[in-house]
Amino acid sequence: MLHLKTMLNLILLIFIAAPFCRAQFTDHFDKKEIDGWFFFTGDGAAEMDFIQMDGYARISIDATKDKYNVYWTLIKRDVTAFLDLNKFKNPSFQLRVEAKVRVHDAPRRLNMMVNTQRTTNFHIDLMEFDIPDTTGWHTISMTTKKFDALPGDTVYVQLCATDYGTGKYSIDVDYYLADIVDINQAGPDKGELVPYHPPVPDISTFSNHLNAAQDGLINADFPDVNFNDWHSEEPQGAARIVTVNENQWILLRWDFEPYQNQKINGSGLLELTTHSVFKGGDYRSAFGEDFGMEFGKIRVFEIKGGDPEWSQDKVTYNNFLQGKSYDDVVNSQMVIDIEPADKRGSTTLITISKPVLQRLVDGKTRGLLIRPLGAINASFYALESKMENTAPKLHFNTAK
Repeated sequence: MLHLKTMLNLILLIFIAAPFCRAQFTDHFDKKEIDGWFFFTGDGAAEMDFIQMDGYARISIDATKDKYNVYWTLIKRDVTAFLDLNKFKNPSFQLRVEAKVRVHDAPRRLNMMVNTQRTTNFHIDLMEFDIPDTTGWHTISMTTKKFDALPGDTVYVQLCATDYGTGKYSIDVDYYLADIVDINQAGPDKGELVPYHPPVPDISTFSNHLNAAQDGLINADFPDVNFNDWHSEEPQGAARIVTVNENQWILLRWDFEPYQNQKINGSGLLELTTHSVFKGGDYRSAFGEDFGMEFGKIRVFEIKGGDPEWSQDKVTYNNFLQGKSYDDVVNSQMVIDIEPADKRGSTTLITISKPVLQRLVDGKTRGLLIRPLGAINASFYALESKMENTAPKLHFNTAK
């Protein structure tokens, strides 16, 4: 009789607790095969696989046949059956996705995205994450702000890697979680969040404005030639400039000694002042709308190796690399792509994320390299320019 009463009490507790249990999707990737996920690539020529490992899953990327390093690779899953979409009628409830990840090349960014079958703007509920090392697992999460999902919709969750380089790369996923949470109680998201192309703030909002200490040029076609005398002849005399084109790239580094041991507060801006921009090409006809729109820009990369004390009057492609491969010296995933302002004297303001700025201040990143994306020839005023306030500079804030 006591045993029966205990069972009845347990059943009663289950019924009482049931209304308070929240629906949730979790995949720990601990089965024999990956279930329910699909994966695909877009834009460039990268290939991928999604493989069950020993207690985790692996995203395997092969971009060795990709020419432009413009591609995306993603895993995606329908999680509708695990969620009570009626909750979204209350704006206090939003979708939170969380994953535990490990990368094998660093630093690298991943992004998380959620959408439905009605989504047309795929950047609204998208967040990038900076993964700084290869030594451990990192938990990342994103909570939507105004997720447009209602009963009857299909809700998809994603994890995506973009433009990692033209080699082979691996990303491990220990688990993936999706849940509808009360934003008033859920707490902050996890990981180093990097908003995707955030609005550009006014320069006056920054307290530090630091000119580059060195701005150099390297040319892969002339690897032993220094190009510090690069200039344009103007009616008023020679204009000192730095130019980026197919095989000539800009190097920038700063003296962060006054900021040692300081913490960066938020993203900053790299400011370049245009001398001239030559561009063109109907990329959309050649590659399609989505892929073609990526070209006609400049790309900013982190310098992670090479000669840390290069000087603009001596640097060449070869002595900058110091016998190492380009990918050993430069992080092959760009910081950002941006279309440069093309009128003479106009400024291009380029968002530099908080983690990249922190690595610059800490000396982990040794400077920035600028390359073209597409057949573009863009020149900017150099440090030696006689025009006032045109030197390449960083605007940023440090924590008080």
